[in-house]
Amino acid sequence: MAPPTPPKASRRTLRRGLRIVGYGFRDVPRPLFFSVIGTVLYGVMTVLTARVIGQLIETVVEPAVRAGELTGSQIWTIVWQLGGVVLLTVVGVLLRRIGAGYAVFTLQAIYRRRVTSQYLRLPLSWHHRHPSGQLLSNANADVEATWNVFNPLPMAIGVLVMLAVGGVEMLRVDSVLALIGFLVFPALFAVNLVFQSIMSPRVTRVQQLRAEVSEVAHESIEAGLLVKAMGREEQETARFGERTNQLRDASILMGRTRGTFDPVIEAIPTLGTLAVLAVGTARVKSGDVSAAEVVQIAYLFSVLAFPVRAFGWVLAELPNTVVGWDRISSVLREQGEMPYGDKDPKEPAIGAADLDGVSYAYQVSERAVLGAAQAPRSDSDPPAELVPALRNVTLDLAAGQTTAIVGPTGSGKSTLSGLTVRLMDPDDGRIELDGVDLRSIRRGGIPRVATLVAQSPFLFDDTIAGNVTLGRDIELSRVSRSLDVAQASGFVARLSSGQDTRVGERGASLSGGQRQRIALARAIAGDPSLLVLDDATSAVDPAVEGAILDGLRERSNGITVLVVAYRMSTIAMADRVVYLANGQVEDQGTHAELMERTPGYARLVTAYAREAAERAAVAATEEHDEHVTVEQGAGETS
Repeated sequence: MAPPTPPKASRRTLRRGLRIVGYGFRDVPRPLFFSVIGTVLYGVMTVLTARVIGQLIETVVEPAVRAGELTGSQIWTIVWQLGGVVLLTVVGVLLRRIGAGYAVFTLQAIYRRRVTSQYLRLPLSWHHRHPSGQLLSNANADVEATWNVFNPLPMAIGVLVMLAVGGVEMLRVDSVLALIGFLVFPALFAVNLVFQSIMSPRVTRVQQLRAEVSEVAHESIEAGLLVKAMGREEQETARFGERTNQLRDASILMGRTRGTFDPVIEAIPTLGTLAVLAVGTARVKSGDVSAAEVVQIAYLFSVLAFPVRAFGWVLAELPNTVVGWDRISSVLREQGEMPYGDKDPKEPAIGAADLDGVSYAYQVSERAVLGAAQAPRSDSDPPAELVPALRNVTLDLAAGQTTAIVGPTGSGKSTLSGLTVRLMDPDDGRIELDGVDLRSIRRGGIPRVATLVAQSPFLFDDTIAGNVTLGRDIELSRVSRSLDVAQASGFVARLSSGQDTRVGERGASLSGGQRQRIALARAIAGDPSLLVLDDATSAVDPAVEGAILDGLRERSNGITVLVVAYRMSTIAMADRVVYLANGQVEDQGTHAELMERTPGYARLVTAYAREAAERAAVAATEEHDEHVTVEQGAGETS
């Protein structure tokens, strides 16, 4: 069993939780104002109901009992007086619940938008350090946990009003019986505070485990193909089961704690009511109070006791609120977003890019691996380790030419591709597009003239045409031309509905090469002047890749292409080749020049050629074996 939260920590959680509640009132004041109005009305009417009941007993019920009959006027008196206060009580409940519900869902919507907008603003380097499951948890479970406190909060505010008005009413009726009430309610508050101090760490643990379960589940789903291909179903099930079992055990412990305190909290007002009835009966016999007054105070106890528990609900939610707020505010406080200027790309754009002294290093730290959004960064956190990817790279991409980037694994090719279209900014150096510094271009300006196509393209569960246009105002004729250039129109025409064929989640109904060609058509449809291909044609045949590059050259006055190349056929078609090694440009020139003067390049490209030849030989052998098998089967059948 987890130890109770120390009093100091519990008070700190209470103070921070109330401060976060204040942020909620600041963000959605109007619905919360109506909710508080409804709460006050409900509290006043609840206490007034006790007075009306006491008066009806004294003026209607007791005379009717003595007379032995209940007249029509007496019935009407009961109906309109009780009906009036009940109607106003219902109005108060509606205002309270509708206002609180609107506030909760509005706050959740506001902060989901803020968190997701921040995700879009933050650079790719920040996303590299945070798993997708964690980010989903921040935008979903953590936002809900932060603002769920507003569900019981209006009731708790109403309880304060009810206690104030009820205390005055009990003192007005009988000070002795009121004293019992003044003893009962502090006892309820004290038990609720103890309950909160014990529940706080357990609620925090449950909220953290919920986020971990979400992260593991998302990772397992994203890696579904790998899990099945490697036969890791049992291991992934066990990993997910471990987290869910931990969440189950933590939730059970939290439920046991609630189950232990609930009967105590229920019993205190019941004992208070019994004490009021016992003392009240004696005072009725002595003539100090009337039976109606005892009934009135007993009724006040019964109606006030349950709402007082709302304080316990609020106190139980505050740890969730603090944990959720810490997780989402750590995202909102991030300062890694890239600044933008106010310039437009140069018109007409020709796609000439210049990289001058560009260096870039990835940040890797223990905290990043564990998840930086779990808690705000402090001075005690270990410094991030910098892993250099590019060092002092100077490169000119001539307009209308195809430049191939060649280098061994880890040489910085993909990093260079991302920097060229400003997915992240270099640590040092400058990158210009048609003579304009990328940092000075306004947000959304670069994708209009420069586009990156990655090796693993993402397709939405939409039609072929929808994935090419991506919501942009692009004519169908341009969609068709883009599919032609990407060498995709042939297989698209053979699909059941052509361009209107839905491709499934992530393009599951298409092969890898088909997905790459659709992604390439999507980039071409935007009519960029600079097209960066990060091994974006690795899954297509060399002949198809050659046709694609030829098609890009033939478009208008040509398009500037930067391609991360592995195949000899691709390298040979490039106007210029840049050889990267250890994050630096070792040499650049034509393929023939590099083969002659750069041994490292020659060894690498020769290895690429040998590997391609081996794959071709294996494919030919498999095709021959399959042909022989088919012929043997046909002979046996005959």
